[in-house]
Amino acid sequence: METAPPRFFGYGSLVNRLTHAYPDAAPLTVGGWRRAWRHTPLRPVAFLTAVPDPGTRIDGLTAAVPAGDWLALDDREAAYLRVPLPEGPAIYYIPDGLHGPATDTHPILRSYLDVVVQGYLAEFGPEGVARFFATTDGWDAPIRDDRDAPLYPRTQAVSAEVTALVDGWLGGANASGRGALG
Repeated sequence: METAPPRFFGYGSLVNRLTHAYPDAAPLTVGGWRRAWRHTPLRPVAFLTAVPDPGTRIDGLTAAVPAGDWLALDDREAAYLRVPLPEGPAIYYIPDGLHGPATDTHPILRSYLDVVVQGYLAEFGPEGVARFFATTDGWDAPIRDDRDAPLYPRTQAVSAEVTALVDGWLGGANASGRGALG
């Protein structure tokens, strides 16, 4: 009898299928986590991490680990630790004490946020985008508008609908925080 390949759960840019070619990707909602914008000394900008929260459920994608090679996937997710979820797949996150809030020197990249929202819109529709913003902390962080010269390495061309969604949610959540950075 053949065993199922190991799986992982993505809740940020991995929701956008255009950023990867992971096999057998499928939508999944998991309990006990929410997202937060954070930074570590390992990365120059803020990024999403999962944080434990027993009362919250987050949408994402689960996918098979390519060729069962956890080491290659761990390399892509080098700033994170991998832990198993009760739902079956593993999740990557950074434990408390190893990350801090986004700052002027570690801002959220708008190109990264655009890619994430593009993925949520494609997988979960406008309601999924709303759930993404509602179950993510750190919207008071500074945001660097790098759309004209994207710094995010897996940037994608996004539609006017996606940029309008992002801009609308950022304004509604007062997410420009201490002001957008140029």
